[in-house]
Order: sequence, then structure tokens, then C-alpha cells
Amino acid sequence: MPASLHRSPLAAIDPVVLYRILWLRIRVFVVEQAAAYPELDGRDLEPEAELMWIADGDDVLATLRILTDASAMRIGRVATAPEARGRGLAADLMRAAIHRCDELAPGVPIDLDAQMQLEEWYGRFGFVRSGAEFAEDGIPHIPMRRTSPVVE
Repeated sequence: MPASLHRSPLAAIDPVVLYRILWLRIRVFVVEQAAAYPELDGRDLEPEAELMWIADGDDVLATLRILTDASAMRIGRVATAPEARGRGLAADLMRAAIHRCDELAPGVPIDLDAQMQLEEWYGRFGFVRSGAEFAEDGIPHIPMRRTSPVVE
């Protein structure tokens, strides 16, 4: 069975799948990147929040979340399992997330906070730097915003 894309609010996700999504995020952001921070920040519980993920059978290979901020949509927690990298899964998720944001709030900008080394990668999806560099848990980040309908 080929990998498949899924989208759901947190409350509607099967608990085992949710566990695998959260484990992937912790594995990438806390363990791999050695950033001890509150990965579970409460935003996944917001009524408008949606999680997206790509699964191959029982394995969650990539994930992200979509949030609604006061003046923009927000994509965050973009993570791909190390063994699944290089297959274009994160790009597939980003395209789907941008499409979903445009469905939910047409014409509203989409924000994200990118790790510095991924600025060019996010640029492929129409995101441009929108503020000053900052460090989050010792990792350099930049705010980015997408206002145009350009998608890779």
C-alpha cells in the first residue's frame, strides 16, 4: 500500500495514530535536534487546529500542523522521519497544507517560523522572510510569510 495523506483535528485522530504523530515530532525536534522544549504546547488542542500527516501502513512518515492566528494562518511542526527523508513527503505535505489554508481562509497570509537552513526550501512554496532572525532553543530561525498563490 502506498503512503497516504491524512488531515484531522486532534480530537478525531485515532489515539494510536496520534501517539505516532507526537512521537515523530518529539523524535525530530526534541531528540534529534537536542532541543529540550515543551513540544506539546497546547496549540494542537485549539478548535481550529488541524494535523496533517503521511502514513505508510502504521508508520507515520511526516507530519505538520495548521493553526489559525489572529491575522494569518500558520503552518508549523513540519517533521519527517529520518528514514523517510529525501522522498518529497514534506513537500507533498506543504503543498497540501497551503491548499488547506487557502480553503479555510482565502487570501489570508500564511506564516511559519523556519529553521535558517530551510529558508530556501520554504521559499520554493512562496514563503519569504518577514522579520529578523531569532533563536528558538538555540536553533536559528526566521519568520516567513506567504502572501502569493505561488506553489512549487
